[in-house]
Amino acid sequence: MSYEQPINQSPIGGLENIRKADEPCTIVIFGASGDLTSRKLIPALYHLYLDGQMPDSFRVVGFARRDKTDESWRMEMRESLAVHSRTKSVDDAKWDDFAKNLSYHKGDLTDSDAYTRLADRLQVYQNESLKNNLVFYLAISPSLFGDVVDYLHDAQLLKRWEEGDEFWQRVVVEKPFGHDLQSASLLNNHLLRHARERQIFRIDHYLGKETVQNIMMFRFSNAIFEQLWNRETIEHVQITVGETVGVGGRGGYFEEAGTIRDMMQNHLLQILSLVAMEPPPSLAAEDVRGEKVKALKSIRAMTPEDVAERVVRGQYFAGTVNGESRMGYRQEEKVDPESNVETYVALKLFVDNWRWSGVPFYLRTGKNLPMRASEVRVQFRPTPNVLFAAQGDLDLLPNALTLRLQPDEGISLRFNGKVPGNSITSRPVRMHFGYDSEFGAYTPEAYERLLLEAMAGDATLFIRRDEVETAWRIVDDIRAAWGDQPLTNREFYAAGSWGPMAAEELLANDGYVWHNPQPAE
Repeated sequence: MSYEQPINQSPIGGLENIRKADEPCTIVIFGASGDLTSRKLIPALYHLYLDGQMPDSFRVVGFARRDKTDESWRMEMRESLAVHSRTKSVDDAKWDDFAKNLSYHKGDLTDSDAYTRLADRLQVYQNESLKNNLVFYLAISPSLFGDVVDYLHDAQLLKRWEEGDEFWQRVVVEKPFGHDLQSASLLNNHLLRHARERQIFRIDHYLGKETVQNIMMFRFSNAIFEQLWNRETIEHVQITVGETVGVGGRGGYFEEAGTIRDMMQNHLLQILSLVAMEPPPSLAAEDVRGEKVKALKSIRAMTPEDVAERVVRGQYFAGTVNGESRMGYRQEEKVDPESNVETYVALKLFVDNWRWSGVPFYLRTGKNLPMRASEVRVQFRPTPNVLFAAQGDLDLLPNALTLRLQPDEGISLRFNGKVPGNSITSRPVRMHFGYDSEFGAYTPEAYERLLLEAMAGDATLFIRRDEVETAWRIVDDIRAAWGDQPLTNREFYAAGSWGPMAAEELLANDGYVWHNPQPAE
């Protein structure tokens, strides 16, 4: 299967220094009354405007069914920005200039006339690019993705891009993208009826995080690490994404999704692909995404017996997280009191290629854990224990490299050092790089980068069709092996702990222990 190059692609993908989206365009946000729009999308667009990265001419149209005026929607967005802005305060003059570009379009997502009226509304713009260069952001239920694209096509707002076309349209879709391989494939086919693959931008906000992007820079621009990045020197890799929150008001959704669909299928497998991928021939979007897909396709398939040995699920019961009492999952709103849905997943994967043959990758994620943190832990093989054996019980630990993705973004290297004195005593020491201390600058919000790249037409940080479907294939095998099996006592964990006993045993069976993220010193 071949994939076309994205339109107006930057030669250095999504990893370059701050740039500007140059072409005038209109961004239509479907779901303008939703939480994502007010908390993330409008603040991200405002900050891009504040930093001079928006096109010189742009418009933002909010599409939702509630009865609002342009002015009332602007006021709502301004109030939300006061809470969610990454700046200490909102510059009223800058906001007023930015808000002039915001307008609200009332319409039901399933009403074809609403799209016709939207098309008429866009034709009022004097600038031809504002009429025709369109980014459609679907911040709506995934069940409506296909319908909205159909209506956009029928209203002649979305057209299949052809070589030589003067204008372009792009569709940005939020996760979850399907709930299994079959539904994801059907949704892909539906979207591609009216748009090319290069026009579909499947978003995973984790890929917009500065430190996730830095994985490639760290690996491929530093010879001292790239030469060690293989089975000869690395013993195993751990990827942890911990959340301190429970399911809250999302019990109904979680009963359908579970953690393996909600987090593992997208965030964690995306991080793994960046850690494990081969160097791409360039930083062009399709070269980068092609190598990520190769890494995912190299993951060893699991039989039901493999799943029983290498995958752990868990579910939290009542406990305390950072001094706050939490109810058990089965007591949450809209949750079956006998539910076997997992709120925690840990698994052991193998990437069967030349670089990683035999190296286990341990991935885990869960809710109501002690700390909100995402990190990659690379543990190197220990040195032969011969030179210092006669010195007794020295504290010689294997070297380890930790890439902290959130919070306190940075990179740490652990190695052994001699304690000053007349005796030979060792102690693990750490070299640490922190973004804040080194650069003295903010880490941009993920949605700022992703919206900028969508406007620029650079798909590097977005997920390609075969990436989505390959990840679902891995998850589907696991879910099929679980079937209707009930949870066992070894798979429950107290809220505020790092997971069930079965997860500890998963690593203990190989002679390892989980590295639990620690707060910054």
